[in-house]
Amino acid sequence: MDDEKPITEQALDTITTAVEATSEAAVTAVKKVRKAAKKVAKKVAPKKASKKKAKKASKKAAKTSSKKAAKKAAKKATKKSAKKAAKSKKKAKKAKR
Repeated sequence: MDDEKPITEQALDTITTAVEATSEAAVTAVKKVRKAAKKVAKKVAPKKASKKKAKKASKKAAKTSSKKAAKKAAKKATKKSAKKAAKSKKKAKKAKR
């Protein structure tokens, strides 16, 4: 320690140098973390995109299949009701006899 400088000034100098060193270390650490995160993101990103596409495709397929099923059910229901109506007409005619 310098004898010419007062103790408070020397303490402040050491504190500032320590703060500067820690801030520099923090900055470099953050940079390294960001770099690593970017590498990981590059590896993962294409897979995520394909997953999204697959999800969309499956949703679309589900929608179309449900629409088709609904149409089939409606057709079957109309056919059944037509058959029931015909049967009830025949039964009514027989009852009249």
